[in-house]
This record gives sequence, C-alpha cells and structure tokens, in this order.
Amino acid sequence: MRAQMHTTILAGAAVLGAAALMAPQVAGAADFSGKTITWTIPFGAGGGSSAWARFYVPHLSKALPGNPNIVVKNIPGGGSTKGANLWATRAKPTGLEILGTSGSTQFPYLLGDRRVKYEYKDWHVVMGTPTGGVVYVSPKLGLKGPQDLKKLRGKSLKYAAQRATSLDLVPLLSLEMMGLPVKAVFGMKSRGAGRLAFERGEVSIDYQTSSAYIKRVVPLVKAGKAVPLWTWGTFDAKGNLQRDPTFPELPHWAEAYEMMHGKKPKGPAFAAWKSFVAAGFGMQKMVFLPKGTSKDIIDTWRKAAAKAVSAPDFAKEAEKRLGKYEQVTGQAAVEGLKTAITVSPKAKAWVRNWLTKKYKVKF
Repeated sequence: MRAQMHTTILAGAAVLGAAALMAPQVAGAADFSGKTITWTIPFGAGGGSSAWARFYVPHLSKALPGNPNIVVKNIPGGGSTKGANLWATRAKPTGLEILGTSGSTQFPYLLGDRRVKYEYKDWHVVMGTPTGGVVYVSPKLGLKGPQDLKKLRGKSLKYAAQRATSLDLVPLLSLEMMGLPVKAVFGMKSRGAGRLAFERGEVSIDYQTSSAYIKRVVPLVKAGKAVPLWTWGTFDAKGNLQRDPTFPELPHWAEAYEMMHGKKPKGPAFAAWKSFVAAGFGMQKMVFLPKGTSKDIIDTWRKAAAKAVSAPDFAKEAEKRLGKYEQVTGQAAVEGLKTAITVSPKAKAWVRNWLTKKYKVKF
C-alpha cells in the first residue's frame, strides 16, 4: 500500500475510487433497501407453513433495514424434502434467500431418510415458532366432541398424509396407539391438501398445525362440518405433558388415550411418541439463512426477528393468527434448534423399526 502511495496522483485517485465503490457494498451487505427477499416454503400453499410465513412477511419486512419486499415461494414435493434439498444446494448467502422449515422437514432428517440431502447444522437459524396441532373428525362418524371418543371404535378411518416420515408420523402413530386402525392415503403436497381432502369427504379424520387450524378449520367447526377431539399438548419445563394453551378446552393426546382406554399410555411407543412430539413441535417452524452467510447478515436478520416479535402490535396479532405460543429468537433459537434436531437413539430406532414394519419405509 505504501508503494502505491508513491505512484502518480492519477493512480492514487484510481485506488481511492475503487475503494469508494467497494465501501457501499461492504456497508450495505446487511441493508436490503430496494431488494426482494425470497422465502422458500417447501410445501404447497394452504397449509400451516404457508399461513405462518405469510403472517410474518409484513412484520419482518418492517423490521429489516431498508424494508425489503418479501415474496413467499412454495416448492411442494417429497414431504418438504424436495424444496429443502433445492434450497440447500442453490441458495446464495446474500441474505436475500431464506428457508422456512417445519417438523415435516425435521423428521426425515432425524430418521435418516435417504432422500434428505440437506444438513441442518450447515444453516444459520434466525428464529423459531413453537406450535401445536389439533385432530378433528367428520361429524358423519357420530361424534360431537372428545367425550364421544369411544364411538370411534370399529369405525373405518381414512387419513390424507404427505409421507410416513413427515410430521404425519405423529398422528399415524397416535391413532395406532389408540387402537384405531386408519388407512393412510399418501402423496399430499401439504397439510392443506389433506384438509381439502377432508372437506371433500374423501377422508374422515385430519389434523392441522395451530395456524392452519385457526384459519381454515375453526370455520368448519363453527359450521358443524368438523369435530375437534384432541391436541398434541405441550411440555412444561420438567418435560410433563400439559394442555395446549391455545386450545385449553381440548384434552391433550395422553388425556384422550386415557378417556378411550381408562389408563395412561406407557411403554416404548409412548416414549418414542413424546420424543418426536417434543422435537417436532417445540420449534416446529424455523427460519434459516444458508451456509456461508456472513456474520453481519446473520446478526441483521436475528436483530430484525427480535425487533419484529417485540413490536407493540405483534403479540396480540400472533396469538390470533398463530396461537398462544412464545416466538423464539436470538440465542434461545440457537439452543432450540439443537433440541429440534435431536432425539434419543432409542426413540429413533423404535420409530424407524415401526415405520419399516407398518409402512415399508426403507432407510
């Protein structure tokens, strides 16, 4: 650099000019003025993940420097593995491409599904959203509420699923443990597609995560076209299952099991169930930046997420649209990710064995 200072004034001016051109790029790396951010959701439109992302779009846009435009891009297929795989290989670390995942993205990863080509540990988590889920049935089955659970015995049930290794393994395992045989119809592009199959009368039982249930299913309940039965519940600080705060009037699954059988669930199946519910719903939906993203961009996104959820108008709207759950940002999101992508080897082995025996899944 000292040698350059002794060259001609013209050369020095050229150096300074180059530096001036470079400076805005460095300083503006975390400024998104005039930019468009693409938010990949690896599911079809109409499900809980789409509802969640579209709720967050204006809040994140407002909180990010430069108030960029954010566009949600749905890439359905493979129970979310298709879209996640594509994003993992193609997304550039500019801060302009983010991914929204769900438990259906986590479960294939946790189970070692051979179709998974992505690595959660390569990504940078921005924030997470805990959520719940509600199981409901057609009133044609003769039930009016959870008190009529025993009427499901002997009924022919049909459930529209994405794939056995997706988040659908929770309801499928729940129904089997309940002693309720169900025919799974695989191939749905999202839980929204499963709900539409329910509305068309093609299946008799369905489940939706809280955001989709609030937006799409509550109107069906009010119209007498769906009957809610139970939630998955949430876990307290000691790991005890308790009622979902968004739907306190509904029993959690273990309570529903006891109502059906007169005893509490126990054994390796229940232990595996709890492990996967904790992993799949505690940080059920997450926002990520791709591998290689610079620290300033990561910090900017994380600060924007924290700013968004702490805004005066956020909590009330979030409870109405997403449910009564605390949004997770900052270091808490980093720690939450670790829990979300960790299940005990025993639970993993049990579920893999069950999926192979029940649904011929090959790992």
